[in-house]
Parts: sequence; structure tokens; C-alpha cells
Amino acid sequence: MELKNRHIIIFSQMQFDGRLESTNYTMAKHLAKDNFVYYVDRPFTWKDYIKFKDTKEYRVRKPHFFSASNSYIQTDIPNLKIIISPPVPSINMLPEGRLYRAAVKFNEGIVARRLKKVIKNLNIKDYIYINSYNYTYPTFHQLIKPLLTVYHCVDPLVEEYQIRHGLISEDIVVKSVDMVICTSKQLRDSKKKINSNSFFIPNAANIAHSQKALDPQLPVANILSDIKKPVIGYFGNIERRIDYDLLAEVLQQNPDKNFVFVGPIDEDYLEHPVFKASNLLLKGAVPYEQMPAVLKGFDVAIIPFKKDEVSNSIFPLKLFEYLGSGRPVVSTDFNTDLHEFTGNTVSYCSNATEFSNALNTALNDRPNLQQKRLEVAAGNTWEHRILEIKNLLALNLDRKLNS
Repeated sequence: MELKNRHIIIFSQMQFDGRLESTNYTMAKHLAKDNFVYYVDRPFTWKDYIKFKDTKEYRVRKPHFFSASNSYIQTDIPNLKIIISPPVPSINMLPEGRLYRAAVKFNEGIVARRLKKVIKNLNIKDYIYINSYNYTYPTFHQLIKPLLTVYHCVDPLVEEYQIRHGLISEDIVVKSVDMVICTSKQLRDSKKKINSNSFFIPNAANIAHSQKALDPQLPVANILSDIKKPVIGYFGNIERRIDYDLLAEVLQQNPDKNFVFVGPIDEDYLEHPVFKASNLLLKGAVPYEQMPAVLKGFDVAIIPFKKDEVSNSIFPLKLFEYLGSGRPVVSTDFNTDLHEFTGNTVSYCSNATEFSNALNTALNDRPNLQQKRLEVAAGNTWEHRILEIKNLLALNLDRKLNS
């Protein structure tokens, strides 16, 4: 069963021009290859409107904030439009209760009014709605009356700002949609207790992009040009998932290696003591377009995530990006489900000593092992995942229309 030429509205928690490539927007771009996709960008709050006034992100959205007739951005993909909502009140600081829930309804109404105008102006009919991890708008779908409602759950809720209202909100959306798609088995199992129509489709990677790191003509990113080898690299968000205790031990055990972390740092970790180590370098965020040049400069790519009560829910995009670049990969064993998708191409470690030993082994990498990594990456592309998602959407839409 094929999903083609359908209208799909995606309301995402991630903004389309975020500093790193997101699962949410990547899914939208791929679905738009043979469907008509309308990506409702996460609304700026009033606080954002003031705070980011001098940024590129603000300037891109400014012409659309308050214009009902000019309320979307046409992307370079013909079938993909980014819908920009007026700014909404900042409400997360409110206590959970009737006032907060009324504020949620108010914000949902602001965005829904904008979306309904776009639906009318573009004559959009018979559309599928995907709430892509935007649990803060849990009943939004009830305002726009789609044919099929979907919640796309890409991560567990663990941060304080998420769980303050998110645990209740996510339960509301999971209970009320037709189906749920989760990016890990543990997430699928937990959501299945609330909505029996829950499915597991893991993350993937843009292998065509990360494989550019194999191009002999591609220069290594400038941010790595003056760093003495071997370079042990991490590309992605620097936040709570990282096992900072293990990392501190690994840094101490490997004074001969330079560890480079490339990506935005969560403000709660800016002053973490581990960043004072002489063999750890923070290079900040770089545009996604530069990822291959960064990965090319890594001798080994790492995922030093902590193993805790939610880590089995994490299916990191970067894992397959690393493999697609051909780099050797060393990871902690935070999610045992990953073994099924990577075979023997990734070293999974339970402590700092194992991690250090795996780094030394990886630095003596053999060409045939690189080929195995590329083969694994080729089996975990977005093309594979989007086909699974489209088939699942088509099947559930057909069931609903014929029930």
C-alpha cells in the first residue's frame, strides 16, 4: 500500500532551521518527495520574540508572524511549506492545573486559526495530521479535524522543563490519536499501555550526506585543522545524556589523545568540571552542511551516553551518521536494542576501561571493517525508514476510512 499525493500536516517540536538536523524535519522533507507536506514550525513565544529579535531565525519569520496572507515559507522542495504562527504566550512557568490547561487551549487556538487560514487559502482537503513530538499542544488535532491523527514520539521526557507539564500532556495526546510511532522499542512498549496502536520505527541517517566524508577531495573542517592527532570526536548536542563521570575517567586514561566535542552546549552544563581537561576541546555548533568535513577529521567517533532509566529509549541519529562516514565508532552500552541494528560494527562499552581499550583498537582500524560499517549504514537510511512510515500511515488510513 502506497502513500502518495496525500496532504500531510506536521506540527513539530523542532523548528525547521535548528542548528542540528532533526528527526522531525528530516521526516517532513522525505515525505514531501511524493506528498504535500505542511510543516507547522514550533511557534515563537512572546519571550522568544523579544530575546531573538536580532537573530537570523527571527528575521526569516518576521514577514510571516502577523500576516494571514503571507503565513508560510516555500522551501526549495516544491511540496514542502513551512507554516509560521503568530507568537504565543509563554506559559511553561505556570503551575500545572486549570490555569495552565486553559492557557494551552488558548495557544492551540492561536496556531489553529493560522493553520485553518492556510488550509482554506491552499484548498487543502483530506489531510493526515502528525504531532511530531510536540506534546505541548496535546489536543491541537481536535481543532482541525484531520482524516488520521498520529503522534510521533522521538525521545523520552526527562528534563525538568519537559516533565513539568509534559508527562500529563503526552498522555493526553497518546490517548487521543489514532496511532503512535516511536523511535525506540522501550518508548513503543510504554506508549502501547496507553494506545494499543503504537509502533516502533527507529531513527536513521542521511547517509548520502555523511558519506561525503569519504571524498578524498573534501578538506577537513577548519575547526579541526590545528588539533594534534589522534582526534576522538563527538558531533551533536552536549547535554544530560552524556556520561560525564565516565568521560572524565576516559580523558584521564588517554592523555595522548585529543577529544573534540562539536555541537551546542546545554546551558546547564556550560561550567561542567570535565570541560577543564587539557585534552578536551569544545568547538561549538557548526551548520549541518559541515558535518562531513567535521567527521572526516575524527579518527574515532564516540557516543558516551549514560546508562540510566531512560537510556533504552534513545536511538541516536548520530550513530548511523558516524557509520555512514566510515568512521570507527565507540559507544557506551546505553541502549541494548542498538546491537540489533549495528551488528559487530560498533564497540559498546560498560565502563571507562573498556571504552579506552576500544578506542585503542579502533585507532588500528582495518579497511574491511570500514566497508562493514558502510553496509550497516546503507541498511539504516531515511529512505528505508520513510517507506516504513508511509506504509504504516497508508495502512492505518485505509483501516480508518473503511471501518
